[in-house]
Amino acid sequence: MSLFPVSPEKERELFERMRRLGVSEQDMEEKFVRSQGAGGQNVNKTSTCVVLRHLPTGLMVKCQEERSQGLNRFRARRLLLDKIEEKILGRLSAERQKIEKIRRQKRKRSKRAKEKVLEAKHHQAKKKAWRASPSRDGD
Repeated sequence: MSLFPVSPEKERELFERMRRLGVSEQDMEEKFVRSQGAGGQNVNKTSTCVVLRHLPTGLMVKCQEERSQGLNRFRARRLLLDKIEEKILGRLSAERQKIEKIRRQKRKRSKRAKEKVLEAKHHQAKKKAWRASPSRDGD
């Protein structure tokens, strides 16, 4: 019988990843708390939010993405493994890299950068003006 309401492949993949990183269920402390936000009566009356703490590293994740506790337990473990992997391997996960890239793209440009962009636009406009055919006013 499976522990989480996900496909056996996903569960197997999770346990394999835990084994690779040297994380066991005994290393984790799991608490269930009330979720916040949308979800209706199910969220308001039951403790569907999962707080998972990895005791050896002290890393903690909180997951309340889904309305079901079982799915949140699965997702919390995934998030925790991402954090542990980041800490152990010292590199950003693919998801975190994607988020950082979007953050950099959205960041406001500095005054100097804006001036450089404007200067490049003016330069391009001059090049286009030089290419333009001469006017035929004399004809």
